[in-house]
Amino acid sequence: MNRVRLAGIGLIAVGVVGYVVGVSVAYAGRAFSLTAVMIGITLVAIAPRTAARAEP
Repeated sequence: MNRVRLAGIGLIAVGVVGYVVGVSVAYAGRAFSLTAVMIGITLVAIAPRTAARAEP
């Protein structure tokens, strides 16, 4: 798995957790959790399907 896809998955997870916490407890950073989810989805979408392999 490449780093871009892994970073995207991590941002999606952090964003979803932040949003769930924001629904139950009001805090000012809930909008940032939505931004993290959107950026995470974008990173997953633009990440290459396979890792580049070095040619011998």
